Amino acid sequence: MAALFIISVVTLGLTISYLFIIRPWHLRWGATDEEIKLFLPGDTLVAKPNFNATRGISITATPREIWKWIIQIGSKRAGWYSIDWIDNGGKKSSCEILPMFQTIEVGQFIPFTPDQKNGMWVKEFKEHQYILWIDKECKATWLWYIYEIDENRSKLITRIRTRYVWKGLWIIYYLIYDFGDIVMMRKCLRGIKERAEKIKDACR
Repeated sequence: MAALFIISVVTLGLTISYLFIIRPWHLRWGATDEEIKLFLPGDTLVAKPNFNATRGISITATPREIWKWIIQIGSKRAGWYSIDWIDNGGKKSSCEILPMFQTIEVGQFIPFTPDQKNGMWVKEFKEHQYILWIDKECKATWLWYIYEIDENRSKLITRIRTRYVWKGLWIIYYLIYDFGDIVMMRKCLRGIKERAEKIKDACR
């Protein structure tokens, strides 16, 4: 009974810490108060999202240069510039601009997994400014948004809005997703920054 009580207290403590400290932090990692409040493309598509994350990173590069790295993202494309053994089937993300993936069109499928069965579709875009992805059931959107700070610097913002499915194995999936997304997203944003800024040894 004592052991069960201790486990319950620890579990409760971890849950409270995540919900009130860790989660609010990671849902807005790198984003300013003004950026959090921005009304951006896709904000009206997912009603009452359970997960609404706006993250950002400053990059010493122009929107045009950053765009090249974003447009080629995807499994069996340039990868995700993140933890490749988890999200890219073990294949190293590209450290180069790939001409074959430098085109975009509305309705284009962006594969998330090596088997090409899971992913999102391009809902809309504005060249060198934003790309909005959406899932087929309109329960999730993922926005990549770039704005110019000055002639040498830009800010890259991502906004992910997801309405969870609270049934079956989806519950486990979304719990992992809710907790683990920031790990992959921070790595991805930093990977784009390093590549766009041509930081030495960025791809090692």
